[in-house]
Amino acid sequence: MSSIDQSLNEEQRLTLLQTARASIHTGLHEGHPLQVKPADYEPALQAQRATFVTLNKRGELRGCIGHLEAIQPLIKDVADNAFSAAFQDNRFPPLQKEEFDQIDIHISVLSPAEPLSFSSEQELLRQIRPGIDGLILQDGYYRGTFLPSVWEQLPTREAFLAHLKMKAGLPANYWSDSIQVSRYTTESFSEG
Repeated sequence: MSSIDQSLNEEQRLTLLQTARASIHTGLHEGHPLQVKPADYEPALQAQRATFVTLNKRGELRGCIGHLEAIQPLIKDVADNAFSAAFQDNRFPPLQKEEFDQIDIHISVLSPAEPLSFSSEQELLRQIRPGIDGLILQDGYYRGTFLPSVWEQLPTREAFLAHLKMKAGLPANYWSDSIQVSRYTTESFSEG
């Protein structure tokens, strides 16, 4: 079993959550993400993995930033994405010091994306696994993704796909033979 297939243990998850919070704290006080040295951590946290860090405040989204492809060690990806979710998500103003204790941090570690093969929207819909799959949709320069956690708000395949098209900048009923869709799964965990 390769390190990419292994799930993280509780101690590793806790280290990632603490690193995310420390990176936001560093951002509030120093204006940059926590500088981590991947070599100081165990191999599972040094592995190249893609992550998303989501911040919620009183149950409402307060920021979410991540990478769809693994570009750096897991521990660094979490530190950088936590900082970006707090201060660089253009849907929200930068996090303020008084909000720090009100946010909950949620981390999603992504599996490598797997391209789906289909010749129609119906065929694509049949392949989507509700509650399991995150999707990346792309057509030309239009691109969007939904993490598997979005199934909580959009529980049907049709709604999930329609809203993903809109997130990518396309009409909900859009279809083209050039649409590409990949799926991935996540290992997700939160504070508390």
